[in-house]
Amino acid sequence: MFKRKPTLPSVTYLAEGSNFQGNLRTAGGLRIDGEVHGTVEVGGDLEVSATGSIEGPEVKANNIFLQGAVKGNVIAGGTLSLSRTARLEGDVIAASLNIEMGAFYVGHIVTQNEPPPALPSAPAFPKLVGRSDD
Repeated sequence: MFKRKPTLPSVTYLAEGSNFQGNLRTAGGLRIDGEVHGTVEVGGDLEVSATGSIEGPEVKANNIFLQGAVKGNVIAGGTLSLSRTARLEGDVIAASLNIEMGAFYVGHIVTQNEPPPALPSAPAFPKLVGRSDD
């Protein structure tokens, strides 16, 4: 009788001038224009704008787009992108990494991705007709 509308993924927004202290967890996406002091765990994608900053032990999200500052270890299940205005101090684990010229980064990087699928084996070469292997 009643059809349920599909729910759009939610995005949490922390406005410029805002200051959050503590562990921040959200199931959807997160955009930070203010300051966060603590652990950040995002089920979706994370964007830290040029005015945004995070300082804490760990930042974890699917895809992370960084224009502002992060001081802490970063785990990206997908892609970590550092724009030219980004400043990152901490170790990184990501499936892939994009760094624009001008970005500042100090730390270790480990890229982890699922191993590529095995290539199919080539078929055996057929024997040439009329040739003997004597």
